[in-house]
Amino acid sequence: MNAPRSTDEYLKQLREALQGEDPALVQDALYDAEEYLRAEVAAHPGKSEADVLELIATTYGAPEEVAAAYRDTEAKVKAALRSPPPRARDASSPRSRFFGVYLDPRAYTSVFYMLLSLATGIVYFTFVATGLSLSAGFAVLIIGIPFFLAFIGVARVIALGEGRLLEAVTGERMPRRPVHPGPAAHWWDRVIGMLKDVRTWTTLAYLALMLPLGIIYFTIAVTGIAIAVGFIGAPVFWLVERLGWVHEAYHLSVGPDSEFWSAHQGMAAMLLLVMGVFITTLLMHLARAIVRGHARLAKALLAIPSS
Repeated sequence: MNAPRSTDEYLKQLREALQGEDPALVQDALYDAEEYLRAEVAAHPGKSEADVLELIATTYGAPEEVAAAYRDTEAKVKAALRSPPPRARDASSPRSRFFGVYLDPRAYTSVFYMLLSLATGIVYFTFVATGLSLSAGFAVLIIGIPFFLAFIGVARVIALGEGRLLEAVTGERMPRRPVHPGPAAHWWDRVIGMLKDVRTWTTLAYLALMLPLGIIYFTIAVTGIAIAVGFIGAPVFWLVERLGWVHEAYHLSVGPDSEFWSAHQGMAAMLLLVMGVFITTLLMHLARAIVRGHARLAKALLAIPSS
């Protein structure tokens, strides 16, 4: 591959060298490279861009070398953060795989994310709706363009933080750097560039989509937790009634035969307890799967494509 003669050519070769890698990794590598190269070019105003690139090729590295370094670092980080695999004996047991979810921290963080998603969805949707409305209203005023630029900039910062949260919750690789704004340009060119950039609209679409998704996630989590807690607490209700600590007796029933369950309240309490544990386990599996799929959706909308 020929030595790059400009920053844009260097970035193009770096993207080609990272072909097939995770889009989040590609975005981070391109941001770091562009930030460094443009700073070096600006620091040597007396030299041509080609001369500066040739000068720093020995320090920063050729595109192929930079791509290899990022691959190596990414592999080491993934190996360090990867959860230990289950033992072969345990992995072969369906019961161990089913109840092993309690040993996975990401199952708990996924449930927490589903509960949090309603609040974040309301905030994100309000931000997008208000920002777009004010941008349209201010378009005829002198402050319209600066406001729109600030609005898009804040939206990208929010999206970057959302990605880091999802990475911490699910382990899915998300962008850790924003998209580089590129070389200094006239404000009108910058606005046109933002309007043409598909990431502007996919980012806003993701933030707006978080409200309906947050409602769904929150409803699933709260409903599952409420049912599970009620069932698991059945033995406590039965014990309180047996001890005479309440004046109003609790009646536990698992099926339509109320007379049978009235005579076997202890059995009903134990069956409800088992059902509560089963529902809790299903909820944790479901939450982990839902949030993992949500992280992949977020990556598709927030990260630049790898090709």
